[in-house]
Amino acid sequence: MAKRPSRTALAGLVTSSLISAPVLAAPPEPLPADQLDWQPWGDDRPAGAVCRGRYVMPDYRLALPPEGQVSSEADSGEYGAEGGTRLSGEVVLRRGDTQLEAPRVNLPAARDRVLAEGPVALRDRNLLVRGDAAEFSLENDAASIDSAHYVAHEQRVRGDAVRLARLEDGRYRLREASFTSCEPGSELWRLVGNDILLDRANGFGTARHARLEVGHVPVFYWPWVRFPLDDRRQTGFLWPVISASGDGLDYAQPFYWNIAPDQDATLTPRWISDRGWLLGGEYRYLFPSDAGTLEGAYMADDQRAGQEASDGSALEDGDDRWYLDFRHAGRFDARTDYRLRYGAASDGAYFDDFGQDFAERDTNHLSRLARLDYRGDVWRLQAKAQGYQRLDDPLKEGDKPFYRLPSLDARARWSQNSGFYQEWASNLTYFWRDIEGDENGVYDFKDGQRTIPVREAANGARLRLTPAAGWRFDDSWGYLEPRFELAHLSYDLDYGDRETERGTTPSLTVPVASVDGGLVFERDLSVGGDAYRQTLEPRLNYAYVPGRDQTEFPDFDTGERNFSWQQLWSPDRFTGGDRVGDLNRLSYGVESRLLEDASGRERLSLGLGQAFYFEDRHIDMAGDPDTLPADRDSFDYYAATRERSPLVTRLDWRLSDAWRTRWEWLYDDHRSRTEQASWDLQYRAEAGHVLNLGYRWEIEGFDLSEEDAEDVRGYNREEVDVSGAWKVTPRVDLIGRVVYDHTNDRTLEQLAGVQWNDCCYGLQLVWRKWIDDEDTANTIADDTTDRGFFLRFVFKGLGGVGGEAASYFDGSVPGYRGAALERR
Repeated sequence: MAKRPSRTALAGLVTSSLISAPVLAAPPEPLPADQLDWQPWGDDRPAGAVCRGRYVMPDYRLALPPEGQVSSEADSGEYGAEGGTRLSGEVVLRRGDTQLEAPRVNLPAARDRVLAEGPVALRDRNLLVRGDAAEFSLENDAASIDSAHYVAHEQRVRGDAVRLARLEDGRYRLREASFTSCEPGSELWRLVGNDILLDRANGFGTARHARLEVGHVPVFYWPWVRFPLDDRRQTGFLWPVISASGDGLDYAQPFYWNIAPDQDATLTPRWISDRGWLLGGEYRYLFPSDAGTLEGAYMADDQRAGQEASDGSALEDGDDRWYLDFRHAGRFDARTDYRLRYGAASDGAYFDDFGQDFAERDTNHLSRLARLDYRGDVWRLQAKAQGYQRLDDPLKEGDKPFYRLPSLDARARWSQNSGFYQEWASNLTYFWRDIEGDENGVYDFKDGQRTIPVREAANGARLRLTPAAGWRFDDSWGYLEPRFELAHLSYDLDYGDRETERGTTPSLTVPVASVDGGLVFERDLSVGGDAYRQTLEPRLNYAYVPGRDQTEFPDFDTGERNFSWQQLWSPDRFTGGDRVGDLNRLSYGVESRLLEDASGRERLSLGLGQAFYFEDRHIDMAGDPDTLPADRDSFDYYAATRERSPLVTRLDWRLSDAWRTRWEWLYDDHRSRTEQASWDLQYRAEAGHVLNLGYRWEIEGFDLSEEDAEDVRGYNREEVDVSGAWKVTPRVDLIGRVVYDHTNDRTLEQLAGVQWNDCCYGLQLVWRKWIDDEDTANTIADDTTDRGFFLRFVFKGLGGVGGEAASYFDGSVPGYRGAALERR
């Protein structure tokens, strides 16, 4: 399983004053770097290294002796009267992987141990211990050193101890000792304890009566603490997450349980001073063919549930609050896999009140899914039951999602060498949701009434069949593809108590015909001494779909597509499966690409296209083939009756290895106005610097997905998005982002952060301010402004304090990938 990130196993955490602690441990002063196998970087310093050097264990001075024997080297030796031996000068003893170096060494007559006078150096499997005096057993691995200074090369940790003992089982016990991952000469942090036990074989250490010092200032005390020595997961308490605001204190104390190599769990009691106790947990497993996560939280008595609730919410003070999210994925064989997901919350405001991290982005739904997939050579089959809980509080009846109980999908494709092909696509789905309303679909919501449209009032089954046949000619100089498809829809509907004259078994069969063809012209081109191939690719696409009456068809999962470059070449005007849009259109366009001749990589792609309509488009979400939108001044009416689409210009240009720009522009040449435009410029340097400039323009009414009056914007949308990350040094990263709403003269989001990644610690600090539109895009008066700071501090080799600041560094600036603070 993956390592639990950014955390360390801590047990028995107590954040109390050191005045009440036992007698403080006082380890000896550390040694200089040159006595700790420390080598500063020279010309071989790796790119991005944050440490000023590295620990390098020198070669053994003596060859490996036969098993069970001891080899030695000394300037002189003396035999005592009682059989003992005294070696002096540069004495070196080696037994197995253990080597002892000292100026004077005494061996008793029994030859069972070695007594060394300092200064001594003991080496053992990437471990160095220096001290004033040592005793070393020749019968087992036991040893002890006074005034010890140790270095573990691979783990990059060091420390000092009044006495260090290596036990017979290979563990190390240190008295009045310290532990740190800071490089020699730095005392930014260290863990100091009266009794420290290092278990390198199992990858953890423990300390009694330990304190954490930052710059020699004690900041934490533990009666007992457990900490990792490497990347292996360890059971114990994790660093707490503490935050404070005007409303009080929020303290979470996670406990991590390393159940098995393929299983772990985290239990998190959380105290929110103005609400009460919240208990959260997460269980993870990773088996050979299955993996999953179960997480959730529960609060028995939320003392502020009603006070913090929105208007119209049913929440009251004292309500219990909870959420559950189960995710599982597995496979039966190489062709068959499955997924399970179940999420639920006590109410739609749970994540608004108890968000899992600082300023969590919108958590607007929890998914529920059971899916089985089969992928054969010809057939692809899928069976699923799917739904989700929408997290709005209060939730409008019309916003409740439909469940698919179940949805069965079958697809196949057959191809012949002559270019002919046949396709089969079929889907049978039963849609269900539980909504309240009278016989006219009217229900109370907040201080008014709402109506559920008739087309959204039914439950029922839908069968969609789309068999197709075509022929594809494809050559280096061009292609041609005529295609014919039948779109069949049939329903079995139940309107319950809703009064309607609509039929319950509507159906239709519509032919969908298209011809797509293009030519490819190429020429060699030299730009700046580099060889390229330039293409010129004219393209024509004709699509015909006759209009059929769909006024009695429901709306289970369908929406109208916004116009774009992709829509020029597609006969589908709708997403989902409840509408077949009428279309009689010829699209024409041309694209030119610039390809690097050596690698074939595309440097530039420029496309220009437009569609000409031979007939008006009558079918919208109402489904009437004879009626156009009633408001002749609306954008909907104009879009349905225009003879030609806007001109679509698309550009994707890699100006260099560092610079790239994308641009799409929809221009109405009839009314001489821009309908939609987007422009992005990105700079990404090898050093890690990133700069993003973005611009968005969208005319009022362009977004066809906005159906609810509260969601329809009554203004043109114009936004500017600027974000960037700058690696000032290998240690320091700066990030920032501003999203500005030019239409309403306001800043939608501001974010600034700094990351400091040093050899033994890491720091992330983020400030964010943003506007929440409360799901009413057309009403800015009820928008709210949120802001906050978030801090994460990591002691490398020990763990970190804080939560998800890292997600803001990697997620807020496209193209930026910050160095993980845990790396050294």
